[in-house]
Amino acid sequence: MALIAILCIVAVILLFLYVYSSKNHDFWKKQGVKGPDPLPILGNFKDILLNRLSPGEMAKNLYNQFNDESMIGIYARSTPILLLKDPELIKDILIKDFNKFAARDLPVNEEIEPLSQNLLNLEPKRWRPLRKKLSPVFTSGKLREMFFLLLESGNHFETYLRKIVPKNEPIECRLLTSKFTMDVIGSCAFGIDINTLSDEENDFVRMGRKIFVLDFWRSIKAKIRDFSPGLFTLLGPIMKDEELDNFFISLIRDTMKYRKENNVVRHDFVDLLRYVKENPEKMDDVELTDTLIAAQCFIFFAAGFETSSTTMSNSLYELALNPSVQDKLRNEIQQVLNKSEGKLTYDNVKSMKYLHKVFQETLRKYPPATLLGRKASEKYTFSGTNVTIPKDSKVWIPVYAIHRDPKNYPKPELFDPERFEDEEINSRHPMLYLPFGEGPRNCIGARFAIFQTKIGLIKILQNYRVEECEKTPKEYVIDPSAFLLAPKEGIYLKFTEIP
Repeated sequence: MALIAILCIVAVILLFLYVYSSKNHDFWKKQGVKGPDPLPILGNFKDILLNRLSPGEMAKNLYNQFNDESMIGIYARSTPILLLKDPELIKDILIKDFNKFAARDLPVNEEIEPLSQNLLNLEPKRWRPLRKKLSPVFTSGKLREMFFLLLESGNHFETYLRKIVPKNEPIECRLLTSKFTMDVIGSCAFGIDINTLSDEENDFVRMGRKIFVLDFWRSIKAKIRDFSPGLFTLLGPIMKDEELDNFFISLIRDTMKYRKENNVVRHDFVDLLRYVKENPEKMDDVELTDTLIAAQCFIFFAAGFETSSTTMSNSLYELALNPSVQDKLRNEIQQVLNKSEGKLTYDNVKSMKYLHKVFQETLRKYPPATLLGRKASEKYTFSGTNVTIPKDSKVWIPVYAIHRDPKNYPKPELFDPERFEDEEINSRHPMLYLPFGEGPRNCIGARFAIFQTKIGLIKILQNYRVEECEKTPKEYVIDPSAFLLAPKEGIYLKFTEIP
């Protein structure tokens, strides 16, 4: 009898979970929006939860499956999410009706993840004044002022390459480029010589791995946070990563204190944050705690080194597979440098038109952020449709799928920088190219990322040819557990010095 009672209790629990998790599964059908049939408990996220597909790949599969639809209805467990395909509707969300979609769909749990309250994730109330105050450090004028720091890191990178290339061993490009970009971020943002090119195990390197290298446990935590926020809060104490939190909070607090006591001024990211903190009356009643300040440094560190290093390594991979493109790019680099007696300047980097096309095509094929998420701040009806979503509904824009759609980019698997000739760009809808997002909440550090990536590529290509080797992946397989788009295997290439 006891066994029967236990089985009955289990059956009741399972029935409750089935009913509760399926309660909204007719939402999109009532709206007349097509989409895949959801599963109880899992919704449409089975392959993501089982680490079979990344969210960007899942969205791309649905994008192709519902080829003739302007939007697709899916479910995260029982939560409806709208996947937008129509570029005009995307423009409405990101630009025209931005005030109704100013919030991202990313979870912020300040108690468990204090660094999550950063510019990427923050709700509009705190995001608006912070964005306004932080924007000056990312202008073209400020970038020109910081160019000597970028170049200094580039020269260190060049010295490091001279040490490792003669070993004549395959070089793992993701690791190589992350060392360069981490050095740049340390210098330009924090005024610190991180020295990753000679110190393999310093604290910055370890923190970088913690953020983006998801082991089994960290992957589980991320999935619980994203798909079951209530459970994440309940399990709070075992979900915290105090080492990561304390590192950035202590770093920014100690750096600001030292600069104030020693009258050190560098006009960098830390100085700007210090100014904002010391002038709270300009922040519209937003409390500027040490943790909130540290969270902004955290996201600049994380986004600044990982997105650029991934883009650099993906670009090198494509250049190795397409030697004619590589030769054309190297010729441009050499011609521009010859005109300036070998000196790399802000203006001659900007003048390298083909380099910019290579950069754009790399981000077209490999956008680091494969999805853009927004959350409605009020009830909203999409223009030209009868589809209405309630407040707090989530909307996804499938960047990776849009960039790989043959209707937008013929032969999308082909790496072709000529897609970014002015005439080609002008013929495409602007919402069909979104590597940095669009609208008021686009990537604040886009200019910095562009120059950082270009300097790294120039330093490699002016001296070395990159080629396939026996360890080069024959197929680019996306890592389903990675936070940003990244290959499952390393990108190994052969570097040969140019005489």
